[in-house]
Amino acid sequence: MFGRNAKSEIDSLIGISARIEGDLVFTGGLRIDGEVHGNVLAGGDTDSVLIVSEHARIEGEVRCANLVVNGSIAGTVYCSELLELQPKGRIHGDVHYRLLEMHGGALVTGKLTHQPELLTEEPVFHLGVAPEGAPA
Repeated sequence: MFGRNAKSEIDSLIGISARIEGDLVFTGGLRIDGEVHGNVLAGGDTDSVLIVSEHARIEGEVRCANLVVNGSIAGTVYCSELLELQPKGRIHGDVHYRLLEMHGGALVTGKLTHQPELLTEEPVFHLGVAPEGAPA
């Protein structure tokens, strides 16, 4: 999934009976089955994977590269690569994404904003002749 080795995909797990109060910063892969009341942030990992399972609930901002949602997120989501919303996935908040895959039954209550790929080169400016009558 997402070009990562299947064995190293999930480095950490928040169990179904766990409840975390406060921000959570992770690297690599994280699966959440329980509840997080705080922000969930990938720590500078451009290959991060966050899986929000069917029973999971996050109340806070989510920032990561790749995100699979089959549970509930109440907060703004920033996904720099692929966001996959599975059938029981619910997001109540604005979503910023680069690639989106949305299955039937998934729900987003908020604004969807496409974020194109970041420029890797310097922008190119073209100089042209101003139209006649335009200020110089």
